Amino acid sequence: MTEAEIKTVIFQLLKQIAPDTDPSTLLPNDNIRDTLGIDSFDALQFLVALDEKLGIEIPEQDYGKTATLEELVAYVGSKMK
Repeated sequence: MTEAEIKTVIFQLLKQIAPDTDPSTLLPNDNIRDTLGIDSFDALQFLVALDEKLGIEIPEQDYGKTATLEELVAYVGSKMK
């Protein structure tokens, strides 16, 4: 899966979790939760949806590694190998 494909999946899932946001405006180093105004419950729902959609497991101790778009794309990419 390419970086662009990973971003597409991330944006689709974020839009489902937070329909009033525009995830495509995220810059690589933006904090996803802060920039989109997503609370912790929605953030958890997003990570669970990402697990289910891509078939990867994101353990709770790794949640901090997925705070920015850049970190999340790199993390998902490493799990897809």
